[in-house]
Amino acid sequence: MERVLGIGGYFLRAADPDALSAWYRDCLGLEVDEHGLWRQGDGPTVFATFESATDYFGASAQQTMLDFRVRDLDAMLAQLRAAGADVADETQEMEGVGRFGWVTDPEGNRVELWQPA
Repeated sequence: MERVLGIGGYFLRAADPDALSAWYRDCLGLEVDEHGLWRQGDGPTVFATFESATDYFGASAQQTMLDFRVRDLDAMLAQLRAAGADVADETQEMEGVGRFGWVTDPEGNRVELWQPA
């Protein structure tokens, strides 16, 4: 049986695609080339399904949530706050998994930030 090799892409609708791409570059350091290609670092990727009524993704209309691995969650959240981003006050820790924080991008998409254990 053939199997997928990894996440090949994540695509977002946006009212202003250039501005949203710039936010991800400037606030999260997500550098992409002219085709949107991003060479991410090695590490784990989680694929999980949630109940349809979950509030974990933020707004109920949001059907998916992007999660980025980070080296230092506290430093990333401080950097985002300094840039004026909409950062959730709470963080969460899961033993053996790591720590989590959240930011909402300018188009209202909740994004999870994960510092693996």
